[in-house]
This record gives sequence, C-alpha cells and structure tokens, in this order.
Amino acid sequence: MNIMRRLLFLFVFLAMPVFATQVDEDPMDRQVQDIAKDLRCAVCQNQPVAESNSELAHDMRKLIREQLQAGKSREEIMNYFVERYGDYILLNPPSRGAGTVVWLAPVGILLLVGISGYLFLRNRVRPTMPLPPKLSKEDAERVRVARKEAGQ
Repeated sequence: MNIMRRLLFLFVFLAMPVFATQVDEDPMDRQVQDIAKDLRCAVCQNQPVAESNSELAHDMRKLIREQLQAGKSREEIMNYFVERYGDYILLNPPSRGAGTVVWLAPVGILLLVGISGYLFLRNRVRPTMPLPPKLSKEDAERVRVARKEAGQ
C-alpha cells in the first residue's frame, strides 16, 4: 500500500507540468504598476499607490489605466496627479520649491545635532580645574633644596 501511494505521488508530481499554463501578462498592467509605484497614496502613510489597498489607490490605478489607454505619456499622467495633489503625491519629490526643504532638512538637522553634540561633549571632557595656589617663598626654597639634593 505504501508503494502505491509513492507511485501515485510520483505520477501526480511528474504530471503537474502537463496541466500548467503559461501566464500572459497584459503590458498595460506593467505600465500602470510602473507609474503607480512612483505615486504616494494620499490616504495611506507613505505607501505607494501600487501597494495600497485603499479605495483611493484603486481609483488612482484605474485612472492611470484610462489615461494610458487614451494615449497619454508617463510624464503627462504624473503631471496630472501633481496638478491635482501637489508635489506631495510624488514619492520622490523634486528638489525645487518646497521639495528643497524635504531634501535639505535631514542634512541640516544632522549637522545641527552633530555640532551640538560636539560642543556639549567638548565641554564635558575637559573639566575646568582650579589653578594651583602660588607657593610661598619658604615652600619654593624647600622645593629648590630638595631638587638640588636629588641631583636635578
């Protein structure tokens, strides 16, 4: 009985490719996904339209498909969404206008934190020691005599 099960399993395993069919992908789907991955879902937090399950993202993908079928280019479609939602809709905002702040703010914050940390640690590492008191004339004479005796 065990051999029969193994033979049946082997037969089914070897027969699987016979039942397989080739997957045909619509080229329009690839274009829609390529455009949707560069657009931010306005409802979700920093999630591309291509990955979002919200109704708005679904509508945006549908709109992209309709515009591609109407013969519009990628740039025209991207400009349509930018005109409607602003630069926020782009996952990689341009480095002009308000986008400049988005690109430069992390660098500025990093510099500010680095300089503040350096100044803070510089003052903490070098504690200010009080100056030693001046030696009296008698103490200075004893030091001079002790050095002379030690051979210095």
